[in-house]
Amino acid sequence: MFETSSAANAISVTQLNREAKGLLERGLGELWIEGEISGFSQPRSGHCYFTLKDDNAQVRCALFKSRAQFLREKPKDGDRVRVRAKVSLFEARGDYQLIVEALQQAGLGEWLARLARLREQLAAEGVFANQRALPHPPHHLGVITSATGAALQDVIAVTRKRWPQAHLSVLPVAVQGPQAVPQLIRAVAMANRDSDCDALLITRGGGSLEDLWAFNDQHLARAIFHSRLPVVAAIGHETDTTLAELAADLRAPTPSAAAEALYPDQRAQVQQLTALKQRLWRAQRARLDQAAQRLDHARSRLRHPARELETQRQRARELERRLHIAVRMRMTSEQQKADQLTRRLQQASPARDIQRHRQQLAMLTPRLNNALPRRLAADRERLEGAMRALNAVSPLNVLNRGYAIVERVGSQTPTPGDSKVIRAAHQTQPGEMLSIRLGEGRLAVEVKRRYKPRP
Repeated sequence: MFETSSAANAISVTQLNREAKGLLERGLGELWIEGEISGFSQPRSGHCYFTLKDDNAQVRCALFKSRAQFLREKPKDGDRVRVRAKVSLFEARGDYQLIVEALQQAGLGEWLARLARLREQLAAEGVFANQRALPHPPHHLGVITSATGAALQDVIAVTRKRWPQAHLSVLPVAVQGPQAVPQLIRAVAMANRDSDCDALLITRGGGSLEDLWAFNDQHLARAIFHSRLPVVAAIGHETDTTLAELAADLRAPTPSAAAEALYPDQRAQVQQLTALKQRLWRAQRARLDQAAQRLDHARSRLRHPARELETQRQRARELERRLHIAVRMRMTSEQQKADQLTRRLQQASPARDIQRHRQQLAMLTPRLNNALPRRLAADRERLEGAMRALNAVSPLNVLNRGYAIVERVGSQTPTPGDSKVIRAAHQTQPGEMLSIRLGEGRLAVEVKRRYKPRP
C-alpha cells in the first residue's frame, strides 16, 4: 500500500490504477457471476465484449478469443448466463471489469451434465447402435409430432411436392412439457402394435434446450431402440442433437430434410426416366443402323461358290509358280555360297605352312647340333670357376691353413645370448670342456685358466 500522508508522497494515476488492479485480482480471484447480457459485440479480432447486468447494477466483461472459440453458440443480448471470471481493472481508463474464462447459459450446467451421463450410459447399453433398413420411399409413414406445429406442415408440404402419392398418418403428441415423454412413448408403441406403417418419423421444430428436453428422456430412447419399425428423427435445428436422434436409425437436421431423405423427388425421377427413355431410343436406333450397315457389308462380300473356287485355283497356281522361282533362286544362291567357301578353304589349306616349317626344321637342326657341345663346354668352365671360388672362401680350406674352431661340447648349454662357437676367452669358465675343430679331426680340451687379451 502507498503512504499518502502528505502532498510530497502523492502517487500518479497510473500507480493508483495498477495498485487497485492488483488488489482486485489478488483479493477476489475467480468468481461465478450470474446476470443478463447486454451490448454484446465481437469485432474482427475475435474477442467478445459485453455488459453483465441485473436489476440494480452492471459490469463490463471481456471474453478473449482463446476462450470464445469454445462457446457452443454465440451469446446474444438478453441471454441470462453464468460466467466464471477474474475481477480486474482496465488501467488506461480506470474501468472496473471482468475477464471471463467460461460462459454458460444459466441453469443449463446441471442439465448438460445429466445429459452427458445419460448419453454415456445409453451408449454403453448399445441403444445408439440401430441400423434397421429404411424403405425408400415408405408406403405408409407414421409421423409422431405436434398436430399444430410447423414441423408437421413442413413435412406434409415437402412430401406432397416430392411424392404426392405418399400415405402419411399423424400421431399427435405433445412435444414439450410434462406430458410429452409419456405421449411420445405411447405413440411409438401404438405405431408398432396397431398401424400398418413401414417407418416412423419423430419430429419437432427448433427451441431451447429446455424445450427439447423431452427428447432426451432415456425411456423414449429405449422405446425407439426396441421399435419394430425403423425410425427417423428430426428434432430442433441442425446443431441440436438429442438422445432420441442418436437412438434412431437416421437423423435429419430439420423436418424438411427428413421428408427429403425419406421421399425422392418424383418430378426429378420422371425427368430422369424421360431422359433414360430418350437415351434408350437413341441407342436402339443406333444399334439397328449399325446392324443394317453390317448386313449391307456382308451382302456385298457374298459371292457364288464356283467363282470363289476359281479364284482359289488361280491363287494356288500363282503360289506354285512363285514357289518354283523361289526354289531355283535359293539353290543358285546356295551353290554360290558353297563355291565361295571352297575357294576360301583352298586358300587356307595348311599344306604350304607344313612344307615351310619342314624347311625351317631341316635348316635349324645342324645349327642345334653344333651349338650344344659349345654350350656344354662353356657351362663346364663356369662351373669349375665357381667351385674354385667357393673353395677359396670355404671354412674348411681356412682350417687346412692352421686355423681352428673352438666350440662348446654338445652336452653343455650356452648362456642366453651366447652361441656354440667360442669367440673370446671370457665366454668360457675354468673346468669347462671344449671341442677344437682342426683341418683334420677334433680335439677335446679342458679350460684350466683364462688370460686377458693383451693391450
